[in-house]
Amino acid sequence: MELKTLATFRAAAATLSFTQTAAALGYVQSSVTAQVQQLERELGVPLFDRIGNRLALTEAGQRLVGYADRLLALADEARAAVSTTAPVGTLSISGPETIVSYLLPSILAKFRQQHPAVWVRCVPSPIGELKRRVLDGQLDAAFVLEEPVVPGSLNVAPLRPEPLALIAAPSHPLVKKRRVQARDLAGEPILFTETGCTYRNKFEQALHAAHAHPGQKAQEFSSVEAIKRYVAAGLGIAALPSVAVEAERKSRTLAVLAWDGPQLTVHTQLVWSATRWTSPALSAFVETVMACPWQASAKNS
Repeated sequence: MELKTLATFRAAAATLSFTQTAAALGYVQSSVTAQVQQLERELGVPLFDRIGNRLALTEAGQRLVGYADRLLALADEARAAVSTTAPVGTLSISGPETIVSYLLPSILAKFRQQHPAVWVRCVPSPIGELKRRVLDGQLDAAFVLEEPVVPGSLNVAPLRPEPLALIAAPSHPLVKKRRVQARDLAGEPILFTETGCTYRNKFEQALHAAHAHPGQKAQEFSSVEAIKRYVAAGLGIAALPSVAVEAERKSRTLAVLAWDGPQLTVHTQLVWSATRWTSPALSAFVETVMACPWQASAKNS
């Protein structure tokens, strides 16, 4: 039973998708499938139920999750014990889809080039759970998009402000308005991100303050990509971080409305535990993140 295979299983157990696991770990999907099948052969039990295109953990798979977490953590501890200065081991990182999809790939590419002995796992996590999972030790660090975090039990690296863009299909009548206020959105179908998302909360507050309630026309999505596709199809209006819609704005598949309401800005921050030992690998990751030209990126997005 190899640690690499266990780590792949753990990621698959979190995503319940071999496709998402492959994307997060930088594998092809067939490699993820082969590793899980090899582990199932070694253990002599199925770890996942395959239901069409969906996965579900079997009872054996659910039991293995806890053991996998402990074994992977112990392996990291052993690596750190014998090499206290060189960054080695595995880091579990998470963040909102906007950061993981649009900002993290370039950071990880640079980090891998600088520290090839460190393997970074991107672990899918609900937005509202990110800080708690860092505190609980399930994550080494997490990117958050919210109001400035007050340091305490968490170390905080402020990275950049993240303005939101109010988007619509290019054919939407509001695109022609020189100023779009919250009251202009009354009765419009609004597409929201998941509950607990800070920038959703800011947008909702602006709508409620103007009594522009979407009511039954509101829809909720867990995927930023899904929201963009629905907006492009003329099925609603949404507020998303500007970096997430830059490509569509340039290609004119989405239009950014001239918002004239309360400032819609959140902040990209990296958080990690202030109460646990910071490994050389994590220190190196924080250093790489902080060295990125965040302010320049913000101006270009």
